[in-house]
Amino acid sequence: MVEAWNTQKLLELRKLTRVVGDALRRDLADHLATLLPLLRPRVLLGSYIQGVPKDLRGSDKAFKELQSAYDNIASSKPFNLPRDLRPPIAVDSNSLEILPFEYDHPARSRRVSKTIRMASPLKWVIAYSGYTPERLKEGISSGDPGVSVGESVLHALVLHVAFQQRGVHELLASLRFPASTHHEPGLGNLPITVVSAAVATVRPPDDTIIESTEISGTDSFEEVVDLEAIENLQDPVRERLTGLVKEQKDRQTSQMPGIQRDL
Repeated sequence: MVEAWNTQKLLELRKLTRVVGDALRRDLADHLATLLPLLRPRVLLGSYIQGVPKDLRGSDKAFKELQSAYDNIASSKPFNLPRDLRPPIAVDSNSLEILPFEYDHPARSRRVSKTIRMASPLKWVIAYSGYTPERLKEGISSGDPGVSVGESVLHALVLHVAFQQRGVHELLASLRFPASTHHEPGLGNLPITVVSAAVATVRPPDDTIIESTEISGTDSFEEVVDLEAIENLQDPVRERLTGLVKEQKDRQTSQMPGIQRDL
């Protein structure tokens, strides 16, 4: 994508990345606000949620999926929770947080080796408000009594089940924000919900990353937008319709061989 990485080029790409990232994050926030009624725990699980008096269509299936996901991780480290999940459950958050996706990268140059906290600005972690993966990790490591591990795990699992609903996954993908599942180091097999933009970001060479962190005085770095990915962005609707038109023309041609020969 970039012929030569240097400080000036990196600054230019970083500015472009933030403009693109801010615009796409606003779009994602609007889409999730529209989908929120389908993602609320009470709508998904009905009377399986504490304080909800009635069953809702599909709630039995959703709760079975939740039980299965819970059984797979509850008794494992670092959670060590009771294995039996009995309703009604206490899951009460009705709003979402959109958080930056971050990961650790072991950067190495000829002079230095260091772990850099990387951010992917066109990829986001989605969580119910107040129950973010980072807060859960901090609660587990510090033993903070203000963080209920059981509630945090349940909120992550309910959101995971909500995003697997028929239509939700497909709709986000058609809007160019495909959802996926991420496993965060330190949180075992807990499924973390992640949504990405259709445009990718790239990580510069380690030499460039290390030099940038030495200039900034921090051990963090943000990936930059892949400009070629923007230029090559395709329209799946156009491609699908073009394919249908071509298929129809080919079918008509094959049904009229005499006319085709005369032409």
